[in-house]
Amino acid sequence: MIRTGKASALIALCCAVAGAGLAGCGDGARAGSIPGAEALLDDEDLFTGAKKFDVDGRSVNVSCSGVAVPGRPVVVLLHGGGDGLDAMADLQRTLGEKGRTCSYDRLGAGASDRPDGPQTFEDSGKVLTGVIDRVGVGEPVVLAGHSLGGLISARYAPEHPDEVAGVVLLDATSPTQTADLEREIPADATGPAAELRDQSLAIFRGENPERLVMPDGEVASAGDIPIEVIQHGKQYLAAVPEYGPGLESAWAAGQQQWRALSTRSEASTAVNSEHYIYRDEPAVVVRAIDRVVAQAAEDELFG
Repeated sequence: MIRTGKASALIALCCAVAGAGLAGCGDGARAGSIPGAEALLDDEDLFTGAKKFDVDGRSVNVSCSGVAVPGRPVVVLLHGGGDGLDAMADLQRTLGEKGRTCSYDRLGAGASDRPDGPQTFEDSGKVLTGVIDRVGVGEPVVLAGHSLGGLISARYAPEHPDEVAGVVLLDATSPTQTADLEREIPADATGPAAELRDQSLAIFRGENPERLVMPDGEVASAGDIPIEVIQHGKQYLAAVPEYGPGLESAWAAGQQQWRALSTRSEASTAVNSEHYIYRDEPAVVVRAIDRVVAQAAEDELFG
């Protein structure tokens, strides 16, 4: 997860607990180049490769792979905080072999514009809607979000039923992340745990590259769309002195909370994965996305 040898294990843990909100938490060297970055098409809606679009006056960097398959929803990947769309390039390439798959840099990430000020989930949702309008070929899409990208996906889906046909959450940030952290690491904690607490809470308040403020909230219902929730199996958060086991329990409980998104949610554990499940066990992620895509396609056909 960490780019330089000077970065501590504490910051690695903070990246996960805080939804990877610190700049530099991603490991760009481990990700592949953007699929087909030079293969741009003239058709503005069916392009492949990387392209920038104007969304409410801001430039948003978008990448797409593969072709639209009739009856198959487009997949939109959402990277974690501190990452960019490059981080999920290998996954995008693999999924693009089956159908159109896209990703984008949120404001403050990658090659997209910086935000003018603090952002809310509503603000990030407007950008996501603008991206879906460009890449979704007029049909609801399947969202697959990692960490903070999962949190954004899960907040977006209930508010946009006409845009979202299914969701895959990859170790998504807990809906009660602030309360979880404040409960598990008390204010009088010292040492590395205190550092983790203070840095994470600052990230939740908006001190992150995207300037996104992330308040806790109840899990709203997205109806009965297909949803898969996948959590990490290697308990690396347990490495936090004294408070690690509690953090792991809180993280697992947060994953279970996301099941309330839909009456058709499934939860599983990637037993050989730490936080970056799509890197540690890419086949697990591909199978989950394929299942949700197939279920969403069937819903559209027979709904």
